[in-house]
Amino acid sequence: MSSQSYQRPQLTQLSDRLLKESRRFIQVVYGPRQVGKTTLVDQFLTQSGYLHHYASADAVAAADPLWVAHQWENARLIAARHTGRDVILALDEIQKVGNWSEQVKKEWDRDTRERRNVKVILLGSSRLLLQQGLTESLAGRFETLYLGHWSYPEMHQAFGFSPQQYVWFGGYPGAAALVDDEPRWQQYVLDSLIEATVSKDILMLTRVDKPALIKRLFELGCVWSGQVLSFNKILGQLLDAGNTTTLAHYLTLLDAAGLLAGLPKYSPGIIRQRASSPKFQVHNTALMSAQSGESFKGVAGDPLRWGRWVESAVGAHLLNLSLSRRFKLYYWRQGNNEVDFVAQIGNKVVGIEVKSGWSKKRSGLVAFQRGFQPDHTLLIGESGISWEEFLSMESFPDG
Repeated sequence: MSSQSYQRPQLTQLSDRLLKESRRFIQVVYGPRQVGKTTLVDQFLTQSGYLHHYASADAVAAADPLWVAHQWENARLIAARHTGRDVILALDEIQKVGNWSEQVKKEWDRDTRERRNVKVILLGSSRLLLQQGLTESLAGRFETLYLGHWSYPEMHQAFGFSPQQYVWFGGYPGAAALVDDEPRWQQYVLDSLIEATVSKDILMLTRVDKPALIKRLFELGCVWSGQVLSFNKILGQLLDAGNTTTLAHYLTLLDAAGLLAGLPKYSPGIIRQRASSPKFQVHNTALMSAQSGESFKGVAGDPLRWGRWVESAVGAHLLNLSLSRRFKLYYWRQGNNEVDFVAQIGNKVVGIEVKSGWSKKRSGLVAFQRGFQPDHTLLIGESGISWEEFLSMESFPDG
């Protein structure tokens, strides 16, 4: 099977929304680069039988003030030629169009006034820029559908990945065909995924005064995935690093692009959360593996090093679940006690400990239980649930 033929569960959600006549909202499909957003929309357009017009802004000049209007007019012309039939307008890489949200608002509101039912799908890979435009201009006019990195069950069903392969090669469908040629796979991840994301989704769309610094921060964050480090300590390992505020901003950009997150420390006090040292966590373990200079066979054969990849795979799985299921993810540390992950799902709190064998840190579940009375605690590895089983779950055991 290929990524083109595999149908992600979000396809049903998108279909249900667009086929309902009683509700009319712009559908915004967003997520990291190369996780199948365009493929998903193409599958929907093919299967639905709707008349449609698709256009990508990938090569459009950002200063073009008429691109959105021209594409919208194409959809209106199709609707005029087929009276009584709805038309879908799909605009890809929309965040690359300057002032895109104002242009979309103008055309959407015109259709609303004229009672023209052009259904609209917007696709984008920059979460930060999309959210800014949506909240500033399109409030009340849109629904979002997050399409994240592929989970282990998806990579297993589409490409036959084993749990061990998933831990090392991660969840990029476009790279799956290259795993038998590991040097080629690594180069593909470095050039087509990492470099393209940093250069096209961050540097070209956001002001970054120190491009070399954000790239170096990403490299170090991958090396330290699963570890808690203060920004002050990081400054000592970076040349021309600026200050901690700059590093925190760059980490936010890397997170929004689906590359590297900095999990905050869990605390009921919001100010303390924001002031805490981050725990680095890759969104996809392929990002670690491709930059490591090591091989799958070499790392998988070393229990201590392999344990680090397993813990990062668990963290990446939780991070992607937090984005798709909309809950908050933290870590917790107090003195020598540490809990790897804390999930806050609504008013429920779940403490999660990963026993992979690579880290000598002391488990803090007992201390965390005593201090915060979480609704659940979960142990992954050793006497708890196996990491293979956990990666197979699409939600927590309690739902």
